[in-house]
Amino acid sequence: MSDTILEVRNLKKYFPTPKGTLHAVDGVNFAIKKGKTLGIVGESGCGKSTTGRVILRLLEATDGDILFEGQNIRHFNKDQMRRLREDMQIIFQDPFASLNPRMTASEIIGEPLLIHNKVKNKQELTARVAELMELVGLSPRLVNTYPHELDGGRRQRIGIARALALKPKFIICDEPVSALDVSIQAQILNLMQDLQEQLGLTYIFITHDLSVVKHFSDEIAVMYLGQLIEKAPARDLFSNPTHPYTRALLSAIPSIHLDHKMEREVLQGEITSPINPAPGCRFAPRCKYAAPECTSREIHLNEINEGHFVACAMAGGDPLEIYEAILSRLH
Repeated sequence: MSDTILEVRNLKKYFPTPKGTLHAVDGVNFAIKKGKTLGIVGESGCGKSTTGRVILRLLEATDGDILFEGQNIRHFNKDQMRRLREDMQIIFQDPFASLNPRMTASEIIGEPLLIHNKVKNKQELTARVAELMELVGLSPRLVNTYPHELDGGRRQRIGIARALALKPKFIICDEPVSALDVSIQAQILNLMQDLQEQLGLTYIFITHDLSVVKHFSDEIAVMYLGQLIEKAPARDLFSNPTHPYTRALLSAIPSIHLDHKMEREVLQGEITSPINPAPGCRFAPRCKYAAPECTSREIHLNEINEGHFVACAMAGGDPLEIYEAILSRLH
């Protein structure tokens, strides 16, 4: 039996606009193994959050396949999706906006249990809510508090408890710590890692913060204007960043080490419009290494090293030669 829990094939999500078709997600491909974490990073507007919502079918895909445990859930009907919600959940970015201000902590956490008929009576509901609150580190005294009475960290713990209520296998974490103070971010990240080990969870971790995703993810996928432009094991991506955009992102990470040698790469040029984009590399107008072949054809991910994929116009030949050629062009 395959250990792949989720596979996405040629996933697309387009939005019609008065000026044309917005390519929010355009031909995304990846797979995640059970119990692992895939980090998806990129600038605001690159399509990473839309990708997560399309996978969960909170937004319907324009094209492509979404295989969860071998089944293409794009063809699931309403009843099938309702049952699937027990296995696939989401933690939202803003812990205040995603919680009902009229409901107490216990009501918010218990709501999925009632909707999916997972408890037989009020006593069972109370016991399960108490169990979930303890699991995420919430004090029992907060059971009847409202979201506005709590700080951001506790609100996010409520959101995590709600996501865990139905005992899911897979959770999309949509920038779950970006709205929190730095000191609280570490607590929430440690909690999520502990829960993953304890419950065998699989995560997609969506963020714009590479310093966070480095320590949290097994693999990292970098998005730019709706497309994956590089994907690699976390350690490999940081030690051997290949795509010019990835290198620019990594160069922006502050370092406390005096021997840190990567120089800041400032991106210049106009950002390509995601509305009716032309063929070729969408990063080319901002890339100082761009050549005519970058815009003459569609650019796809190619494996340049074991598990390391990059979308560059030079890809297409021997992986080692491609890798060396790209790096020689970057240095």
